[in-house]
Parts: sequence; C-alpha cells; structure tokens
Amino acid sequence: MATKTTTTGRERKPSTSAPIGDFQEPVGPPGISRPKHKRTVTGFGPQEIKSVEASIPEPQREAWKKFSAKEFSSKEDFEKDVVRHIETTLARSLFNCDESAAYGGTSLAFRDRLVIEWNKTQQRQTFADPKRVYYLSLEFLMGRALDNAMLNVGMKDIARDGLSDLGFRMEDIIEQERDAALGNGGLGRLAACFLDSLATLDYPAWGYALRYKYGIFKQEIVDGYQVEIPDYWLDFNPWEFPRHDVTVDIQFYGSVRKYMDDSGKQISVWENGEIVNAVAYDAPVPGYGTKTTNNLRLWSSKASHGEFDFTKFNSGEYEASVADQQRAETISAVLYPNDSLDRGKELRLKQQYFWCAASLFDIVRRFKKSKKAWSEFPNQVAIQLNDTHPTLAIPELMRILLDLEGLNWDDSWAIVQKTFGYTNHTVLPEALEKWSVPLVQNLLPRHLQIIYEINMQFLQYVERSFPKDREMLGRVSIIEESQPKMVRMAYLALIGSHKVNGVAELHSDLIKTTIFKDFVKIYGPDKFTNVTNGITPRRWLHQANPRLSELIASKLGSYDYLKDLTLLHKIENFVDDKDFRKEFQEIKYANKVRLAKYIKEAQGISVNPSGLFDIQVKRIHEYKRQQLNIFGVIHRYLELKEMSPEDRKKAQPRVSIFGGKAAPGYWMAKTIIHLINQVSKVVNADKDIGDALKVVFLEDYNVSKAEIIVPASDISEHISTAGTEASGTSNMKFVLNGGLIIGTCDGANIEITREVGEDNIFLFGNLAEDVEDLRHGHFYGGFEIDSQLKRVFETMRSGTFGDAGQFSALVNSIVDHGDYYLVSDDFKSYIDTQKLIDEAYKQQDEWLTKTITAVARMGFFSSDRCIQEYAEEIWSIGIIWTF
Repeated sequence: MATKTTTTGRERKPSTSAPIGDFQEPVGPPGISRPKHKRTVTGFGPQEIKSVEASIPEPQREAWKKFSAKEFSSKEDFEKDVVRHIETTLARSLFNCDESAAYGGTSLAFRDRLVIEWNKTQQRQTFADPKRVYYLSLEFLMGRALDNAMLNVGMKDIARDGLSDLGFRMEDIIEQERDAALGNGGLGRLAACFLDSLATLDYPAWGYALRYKYGIFKQEIVDGYQVEIPDYWLDFNPWEFPRHDVTVDIQFYGSVRKYMDDSGKQISVWENGEIVNAVAYDAPVPGYGTKTTNNLRLWSSKASHGEFDFTKFNSGEYEASVADQQRAETISAVLYPNDSLDRGKELRLKQQYFWCAASLFDIVRRFKKSKKAWSEFPNQVAIQLNDTHPTLAIPELMRILLDLEGLNWDDSWAIVQKTFGYTNHTVLPEALEKWSVPLVQNLLPRHLQIIYEINMQFLQYVERSFPKDREMLGRVSIIEESQPKMVRMAYLALIGSHKVNGVAELHSDLIKTTIFKDFVKIYGPDKFTNVTNGITPRRWLHQANPRLSELIASKLGSYDYLKDLTLLHKIENFVDDKDFRKEFQEIKYANKVRLAKYIKEAQGISVNPSGLFDIQVKRIHEYKRQQLNIFGVIHRYLELKEMSPEDRKKAQPRVSIFGGKAAPGYWMAKTIIHLINQVSKVVNADKDIGDALKVVFLEDYNVSKAEIIVPASDISEHISTAGTEASGTSNMKFVLNGGLIIGTCDGANIEITREVGEDNIFLFGNLAEDVEDLRHGHFYGGFEIDSQLKRVFETMRSGTFGDAGQFSALVNSIVDHGDYYLVSDDFKSYIDTQKLIDEAYKQQDEWLTKTITAVARMGFFSSDRCIQEYAEEIWSIGIIWTF
C-alpha cells in the first residue's frame, strides 16, 4: 500500500510567542543561499542579529545596502519623494493634486525620513540593551505631526522651497492635518512634551496608550451649548504603522481555579471569560537635532475570532454577526467614556486593563529576549505611571510573574516595587480614582485576589510598625470599607511604586500633608519627590512662534537654546535694546492680528488687535474657575454700561477669550460654557460697548489652535482655587511667548513667580493654607457674598443673559451650597487685580520690559530639565550613546 508523504510548509506561529528558529538548508532558487528563518514580532535580540547577519552571504548584504532607503537631503530629492508619493501612494496626478494630496505627499516624504532613523534607533537600542523607560499615559496630546517633524529634522526651509516649486504654500499644507485625538488636557500634553524630550535627549523610551478611534469628542457649540460629536481623525493618518503581527490576547471576566502542583505549590489559573485582541499601531517620535526617533505604541481593540460571524449571518442574524466586533471595538473607541452609568464605569475599567495588559505583555516580551534573570528586570525596565489610570499594570505584572513565570510572591513583589514610579496629578480627593470591588471582581477576578493579597501584606506591615494606631489601618487600606467596597487606585499605585512624585513644589508638599500624609509616616519622606512640570520649547516657541524664536536665536547667535533653555537668560541683556524691543513688540502684534483673523473666520466675531487679549484656554472645570473669569467679565460689562461715552473711550479695551472642553457628563462645566456663550452674545451685540469689550468662546480647543492662541496673549488666566491645581503647563507656554499671568498662588504659578519676579506677574486671592478655614466658615460662620458679585448674580437673575433658570445651579453652588471653590472670597481681589492690569497695560514701555524679562527668565520650565530629573532621581537610566 502506497503511503502518502505530507510536506509541511513554513510553520505559522502565534504572533505573541514566535520563537527563534534554527537555520537549516538554503531555500529558493539554486545559488541563492539566503537562510530560512523565523523571527519574533518585536525583532531579534543582539546575539541573533549578529548570527543572522553572519549567515547572509556578502553579495546579498551589499545588494541590500546599495538599495536601502536613503533620507532626502536636498530640495530636489524632497520634491522627487513628494511627487512619487502623490502619484504612486495616493494615485493622484499633476492635474488633480489639491492641498490635501500635497499634505499627504509631504507627510509621507517626511515619514520615510523618520522611519529610516526610527529603524536605526531601535537597532542601536537593541545592541546596547540599555535600561528602557516605558511611559504609560491614557492621554498623549501630540498635536500635528508634520510641522514638528520638519522642524525637528531641520528640513522645514527645504520643504517650504520645494512645495513652492510645486505650487503650494507651506502654511496651507500644514493646515490640512487634523490633530491626533489622543488626549484632552494638560495630562496628555505633558506626556507629549515628555516624549519629545526623551527623544531629544537620546533616552531609550517608549510611550504606550490607546488608539482612540473617535478621540475624546469634537466640540461644537449649538445655541450656546456644548455638543459632542465623533472626531474622525483617523480618516487619513500617514504617521502610524499598523503592526498586525503584534497582537495580544486580553482576557476579561471568567473565574480563577486554584490547585496544588506536584511540589506542593499553589497554582492559580484564570480561565474562561472573554478574549479581546489588542493590535499595535506605532508612531515615530523624532528628537530635535538628533538622529534618535523613539516610538509611541497605541493599542486598538478587535474581536478575538475575527470581525464577522458567517454562521450567524447565514442564519439571518445579521446584526449579531458583527456584534462581537462592535463590542470589542468600543474598548478603544473613545477617550474617557461617560461614566455616569454603570456600563460606562465598566467600559472605563476595561479600557484601562486592556491597555495595561497589552503594554505589559510587550514590555515583558522585549525583556525576555535578553535571556536575563528576572532579578534583572528592574535594571532593564522603568515604568512610569502617569496618574492613576495605568495602576492596573501593578497587579498585572504580579500576575505575569506569579502565574505565568512561576516566581514566588516575595521575589515578584520586590521586582514590581523596583520597576514602577507613580506621578500624582491631583490633590482633590474626589479626583482620585476608585473602582467598586464587585466591578473588579466581575471583570478581573484574578487581579482582585492579587490586590487583596498586596493589601493584606501591606496592612500587616503597618500594624507591626504602628501597633497603637489601629485607625491608620482603615485610612491607608487599598480597600475602602464603604458600600460597596472600593479599590483606591492611588493607594495601590503608591504602595506598588518605589517613588511617588508631585508636579510642582506646592503640589508635592500638599500631597505629603493631605492625601498621602499617613504614607509619609509609613515609608518616610524619601519615597516622595518633586519634579516640577515643563514644556518643550521646540513646539511651544520654535513651532508656535517662529518669528520670536528667530529673534531670540539672532541675539544668542544660534538655536542652541532650544536644547538648553537656560540660555534664554542672555536675552535680558537686550531688554533696553531699541531694535530688539521694537521687533519683539511687532511680533506680538502680528500674532494678535493672526488670532483676530482666526476668530473672525471661525466665530464671525470682529476683535481689535490693539485691545488687551485676556485668554483662558484649558479643560473646563469648577476648580479651574472659568466661572470666576466670566463673572468678572459681567462685572466689567456692567461698569462699562454705567460709564459716559467719553469715559468708555478712556477705558482699556479688552478681548476676553475662552476655550476648552467639558466632560460629557459634567453638567456644571457645560453650564459654564453656556453662560460664557450667552454673555458673548449680549456683549458683542451691544453697540454702546463696541470694541471696549469683546467676549469669545473658541470651540473645539486643541493643540494646533493653542499654537495660534498662546503667542497672541497679553494676559492669560490661571486662577484655580489655591491648592487645587497640581501644576499647570499652559501658564509656562503663555509666559514663554511673551504674555503675562494673572493667577492665584497655586501649582507652578508659585515657581514662575520665583523665576520671573513678583513685578512681572499679577497674583491675587487667598492662599492654600487658608482654604479649609474659609470653607469651614462658609457653613459655620457668617458667610457673606461679595457685594460686587451679588450684583453680577442679580443681573443674571434678571434675564439679561437669557433664561436665568439655566444658570441657577451655578449661582446656587456659591450662594447656597458653601462656595467650595471660593469664588466669592477671591472675587474682590480678582477685580482689583484686573484694574491693576488695565493700568499697567496702558504703560506700554513698562509692559514691554515686563514681558521681555519674563521670557528671559523661563529657562527652568523646559521638559528637558524634567526628564533629566526623572532619569536621575526615579528611573536611574543613562544616555546610551552620543552623536
């Protein structure tokens, strides 16, 4: 009987664990001896690379090198790359190439450059095998990528000339790009600045986040109200690379089975439940003036068994045939889904675990390629938790070490604590994340067991250390004994990390004396440190304000200050230089004209660039006190109305500009937006007022809009209740661009005051140490609303700005419910300080001296300085090469 021989083709391995194969006989046509090999989805380790390279014959290596992609370096090469991409990648021609296609071709030409350096960076890092930083942030507010890439690689002038040859203006091409919708506020923008600095300083680092299909939302203002619509930012995104071979199975629900193995060790197996696929998408992050190009890896969710169930479809269940895919895709659909409903809470927790688990899998896989002992893990890996959102990475790494790698508890916990650092971003107790125990039990049963074990061992340690303070156990427990019980994520992050940092000096002091007071007693003060936030001058000066950047470089002799911002202090030598002052002033006016033009195009409101531009753009929240600002605007409006036409002409003209998004479920913040728009409608239509006061709300505030707004400010408002803003970074951006601040003694305002001098900032309001006494007095003392604020409320109640009922909750929160954010307490001080600003602005020579001096003294607030502090004090990493 004849036997059938089956030849096995190349074995297809799961992407998550494809091993390195042995090299066997040559395959392919005779004479071609390229070895057959398999590779892991994250590439080879250094030894395998050397082995593979040695096995490839020299002629083939030479052929590969000969035809390897090269970076364009001239205008002609750039034009060639752009036209090639327009014609072949985008299938357009000379006759139908519009600005959108020109943007596509330009982006792809620059992406090619970045990819070449990106590959080389990854190879260098693989060979050096250094300790890497992994920055876990639920938000990365990256902004537009093209302009940043052109500036960082030093090719913007070549691109401008090349595009001009092809018939396009650089400014029109840049405008075609949509902002990457991966964040909302300061948390995400800080993370983006940090990635820029990590690459610029040549540190080996990866960012990890989710690839939100619809972003947080696109904000539209309809009849004065915020309306949320999807942000279809991924319609064309040339900056990402799908890694369909890099997938991770993520498990939810199910149960935990425990048994004893042959050696008597207890084994836990998390089984059953639901599996969702995480698919990686990579985006290159170029450093400025360096070849280093790091990586931002984003995870997208997919159904584990594919997008489509043919069996259900054939049986007529058409909707059900795609239901699994739709359910899976919701995980990475939207940033911060509305959590006012239980299903929203579950989706948020799902998002956080999905992202943490996929990222940890990737990090562990990369470490295992080195074949080092697990005890070396903290010497190879530093993971920074940006706020509490990625805290589930702590029990997830424990689960990997205990259940999958077979380490014991003590060794696993020692590795975890040495690996993680935690950045706290709030002192507001209500903003510290908590998840209900029943929710965690249902969604992540094994993780809840691990969290309980971490908590038990920690509480036993506390009891041994403080035997007479039983009440401390309840205060510091990870599990809050409420109904239902809650998991305190900030406490888990703190206990599982070797360092905890605040983001401004006041904030770092406050967390040690308020929310983490007990933990300072337990661990001592050395576990806590401060790293004051900073911003990247590449985007927030060089890119956003190129004329000012060029002026500074002309006086300093080079653009070196963009990599060492402390060099800025030298421009203080030119504070009395007539030519310098004249050009500085002209640049500010030109930036105001540009913003005025944008306001006219976007909102249809005409504003006078000669007026004082007063700007508050940030996430809308009661603690940031946009309500204080708009009440102040109403007060100004009432004062102007009472003036004679002659006096009104003498008043300092103002343009009050607001921008920012409110969380979809945050009704009070949405009410503030509605009030701003109603005031804008009334004031701007009042012919008596004219240019003396204009009020503008810019919809859908984002990074690219900030790049127009920030350079145009005369005054920016950073007026949070003292002790509530962790740091703030927009304050730094405004001052670096020649705008002064009105602010409270809060967050980084304090350090900005120390650097720029008290004469160059306008501070007002109560201090953080008085806040609790004032709040107490509101309920138990004689609380009187400020008389000027009372008048504002009476005007609102009279219907001047529309239906007073729409704003009653906002007013009542101050009048009847304790004024938690001290709007009334600070109102008089705020109004008086605004009058000082009016008078100071009229003295233009003195004002100009203040702004130049402030810019010159901003050298401390660079994100490069932050990263160096993190690297030395928290991550213990060094730069692995220099160029």
